[in-house]
This record gives sequence, C-alpha cells and structure tokens, in this order.
Amino acid sequence: MAGKDRGKTGKVTKVIPSEEKIIVEGMNIKKKHIRPKKQGQKGHIASILAPFYAANAMIICSSCGKTTRTGYKLEGEKKTRFCKKCGGVA
Repeated sequence: MAGKDRGKTGKVTKVIPSEEKIIVEGMNIKKKHIRPKKQGQKGHIASILAPFYAANAMIICSSCGKTTRTGYKLEGEKKTRFCKKCGGVA
C-alpha cells in the first residue's frame, strides 16, 4: 500500500508476529555489504529481503482479484475469512 514497492504483488514468505512485520518475495530489497571472511576472498554486495510492517500490505481476494480488507464469519466452530468488496471467500 505504501513505499517504493506500492502496487506490486508477491507471496508472503515469512511472518514475524513479535514485530508485526512480514517478508514478501521480490519486495523491499535492500543491499548489504559483505566483508571478506578469509584472506584472499573478495567482499561483495548482496541483495536481501527486508521485513516491513504488515499494515502496509493488503490481501488480494481469490474470487474478485482485487485488493481488499477482510472480515470473519463464524460458521459453527469454524472461522472463515471473507472479502469485504465482493463477499466471497478470500
């Protein structure tokens, strides 16, 4: 929803609940300078996936294909997530 990767889509690869952050493949790529570990080895610049706040991401509905907020319905003992735009199962 916000930042340099606004409008891009990707799959969530890792969730960090203690920090309320997520890591999404192909988004929020940062450069990290790596020092040489052994003598004669060269240092290099690596691209790593950095976490960002989950509030800056939205779920894409599987039925309508749009970004949406979701709600939950209780059907007996089971909790199902639904799309607020189309009402379908998200």
